[in-house]
Amino acid sequence: MPANALASVSADSEQVDLHSPARLIDVAVIIVTYKSAKLTVENLRSLAAERSTPGIHVRAVVVDNASGDLPEIAQAVESCDWSSWVTLVATPRNGGFAYGNNRGIEHAYASADPSYVHLLNPDARVRPGAISALVRFLEDHPEAGIAGSGFETGDGRDWPIAFRFPSLIGEIIQGLSVGIVTTWLKPWATVRQMTRSDEVVDWVSGASIMIRPAVFTAIGGMDENYFLFFEETDFCRRASCAGYSTWYVPESRVMHIGGQSTMLTPGTRLRLPAYWFESRRRYFAVTFGTAHAMAIDLIAVSAHSLAAVKRLILWRQHTAVPYFIRDLLRHSVLWRRNRNIPDARTTLRPATAEAGDGDAARSGEAVAAA
Repeated sequence: MPANALASVSADSEQVDLHSPARLIDVAVIIVTYKSAKLTVENLRSLAAERSTPGIHVRAVVVDNASGDLPEIAQAVESCDWSSWVTLVATPRNGGFAYGNNRGIEHAYASADPSYVHLLNPDARVRPGAISALVRFLEDHPEAGIAGSGFETGDGRDWPIAFRFPSLIGEIIQGLSVGIVTTWLKPWATVRQMTRSDEVVDWVSGASIMIRPAVFTAIGGMDENYFLFFEETDFCRRASCAGYSTWYVPESRVMHIGGQSTMLTPGTRLRLPAYWFESRRRYFAVTFGTAHAMAIDLIAVSAHSLAAVKRLILWRQHTAVPYFIRDLLRHSVLWRRNRNIPDARTTLRPATAEAGDGDAARSGEAVAAA
């Protein structure tokens, strides 16, 4: 067995006729919750409706990152009779989004090797046909390793966004926030406005992504050094380096509220947590090397400082993210103390249905009774 993957996946296990009665395509949905029990239950309710799709078997692994969500979720699993397809996993600590998803993937494989793994945020709800649209796309595009959904907001507005990999020019665009600069440098902007057509992209939001198991065989799981943010960016980058492309598939429609665990919802002007800057630092250092990351930080600080002067002149200080420049400098690789970048932690270890890495997998009934 490869060191960084649970198992090698044969081509036959991936290329299955969606309409063939001979075999079901097994989709393992991984949901990592942290103080999001009610949203997770609604998420599962939307998945339950997808289980009637012909040719596809949908099962879910819900991972509670030590937040105490499982009793409430387990009660819903029991009352709704979902225990046959929902597995609940309690981790011993809150290790972050990548850590939780890796534990969920391990437990998904403990039952059976899935045809595809679907990572889904707890504050998301799949619209009818969302799962099958991603399955069809990956079945029809064997060169694609990752497929991401199109999103709508909680109030029903379209959110057609995918991304380019973060870069020096992208940092300049984000920092300056000047319309004419953004227009000139648009081909290098990190955020991409998407159309209603399938399109290859650098990376997609981790709120709803379906992954071909061969990707795990090639690169392992998500890097657990990222607590939150940039982990899906790094995962898509490593997949690309291994020859697997990432696609935006708008036919798969998912409602995503966003920011329910972090309170960092779009449009809010809250101070960013330290782990956002730590994840950003790791991504640039790992991707470009320390010297290049230092140059990026210098230019980013300069761009944001110029934007701060502009806001001051225009009396728009209230539009800035509080303490952003100060926090960016504090966590920058410009300081020697921030240059110790640990090796990636991406190994997916075999898990039993009972435990893995000190976590416990239990049925909904067992948790509810605990």
